[in-house]
Amino acid sequence: MTWAIASLLVLAAGCLQSRITNLTPRQVVRPPDGLVLFEAHWDSNQRAIREDSFQPCVVVGTEKHPLQRTPLTSNRWEALVPVPPDRRFVNYHFKFDYQVQGFGRRHPNSRLSAGYQLELLEP
Repeated sequence: MTWAIASLLVLAAGCLQSRITNLTPRQVVRPPDGLVLFEAHWDSNQRAIREDSFQPCVVVGTEKHPLQRTPLTSNRWEALVPVPPDRRFVNYHFKFDYQVQGFGRRHPNSRLSAGYQLELLEP
């Protein structure tokens, strides 16, 4: 009986998923002000995640830029990031820090996206 319960718990834990989807295009025309919009979508079926604890960011090189929730949409995040005029390519990834409700207290957790590259085209 104990083996059956342990197997069920392992199977259930394997079904929990969190996913970060990059919504930033691969190429954008360089904006005159140098601010490039980075966007991501967060999706998870983990019920223990505390929605009020999200601290997502886009990491460009070694610099972190906080993401803000996009108004009127669900689980969509964005940030305007300054890109120097001499940069043609930008390497970046997303990082979502959050807390999960445990037995009596919260536990920190985080999720990283894959790495991406954005090409800036001249107008």
